[in-house]
Amino acid sequence: MTGVHQVLAKLAGGDAIGNEALGIQRLLRNAGYDSDIFVELADTRLEPLTRDYHELADVSREDNLLLHHFSLGSKASRTAYALPDRMALVYHNITPPEYFVNYYPALAGYCFWGRRELRAYANRCVLALGASEYNRLELEAAGFPRTDVLPVVADLSHLDVAPSALVQHMFDDGWTNILFVGRMVPNKKIEDVIRSFHEYQTRFNQRARLLLVGSQEGFERYVGALTQLLDDLRQPNVVLTGQVSNEELTAFYDVADLFLCASEHEGFCVPLIEAFYKQVPVLAYAAAAVPSTMDGAGVLYHTKDPVHIAALMHSVLSDPSIQDAIAQGQREALQRLRAKDFGGMLLRFVEQALTLPRPAPVSVAREFRSEFERDEQIEALKIERPSAYRALATRP
Repeated sequence: MTGVHQVLAKLAGGDAIGNEALGIQRLLRNAGYDSDIFVELADTRLEPLTRDYHELADVSREDNLLLHHFSLGSKASRTAYALPDRMALVYHNITPPEYFVNYYPALAGYCFWGRRELRAYANRCVLALGASEYNRLELEAAGFPRTDVLPVVADLSHLDVAPSALVQHMFDDGWTNILFVGRMVPNKKIEDVIRSFHEYQTRFNQRARLLLVGSQEGFERYVGALTQLLDDLRQPNVVLTGQVSNEELTAFYDVADLFLCASEHEGFCVPLIEAFYKQVPVLAYAAAAVPSTMDGAGVLYHTKDPVHIAALMHSVLSDPSIQDAIAQGQREALQRLRAKDFGGMLLRFVEQALTLPRPAPVSVAREFRSEFERDEQIEALKIERPSAYRALATRP
């Protein structure tokens, strides 16, 4: 049986890439392919659904296809690169490093090297797929000879749960709720959301609050800067929730009057589609993949002037007819997205990748096999004899 396996650095719960990988696996298995997900790391509850990337070498065959979800460079990526299997790359984009330099220099370095490493796969892959046209153009610029778009068709079933009664009790109180959903990371430009909200509340509506919903884990320094900004503005009506459950997320969308996005870099941006689904009017900065994701719906703005954005917010929130028109446009855009035959497109790309001419063999360092075997031994030591592993880790 032909194997079509997926490779990614980490399978994370509630993550758009992880959800897509699991959906792709179901489609491939239903189509009769042998299909596993090989990872370097996985959330504890998802580990049973994955295989360790070291096992890639055990299933490797020249007539297999590896679907490589490329984010940052990883050991899993480099192992797949060195194997003889065909490879198709699925690109979700890498945040430009400049967004992290002031807060997380190490992460900025990972992003820099990840973007640089991407180019090394141009001669390794028979096909490269972007999650959006924006991503596809980046692949083309990186030198990939065959590119196409495998669109994200978001699974929105997590928003069909009963909403949290506590969230509704706390925030469904007659105040105007401005919502943003996403990780609290610098490229999302949460500070711009805060400044625009502050102008809106100051100039137009004192009974308004801003709900910033999303994980802060690993980005506490940036969140600290946001908290300092709120102190400087003397702005008490902003709530940073951290990670929330599906029930809480559903409730936040239910109480929201407007979704405000100021992000400057997105490979797709699933929360925009979630807002469409929950019929929350969207106002978003026209950057990166955001315009193509919105597909003519919602309201795009092209300025960083918070006074201008506040006026746009007021225009939408004060006119029910505008809100109805936006909601209708968003419903139509969502229908267009969900009408796309993701399964059919994926299987056509897989068939294409399995029949395209194989690239010339890549150059792999002579030491790769010995390094791979040594890495396996160290990983086994880490599990079986943790005290010996800790002692090894302290050696110069």
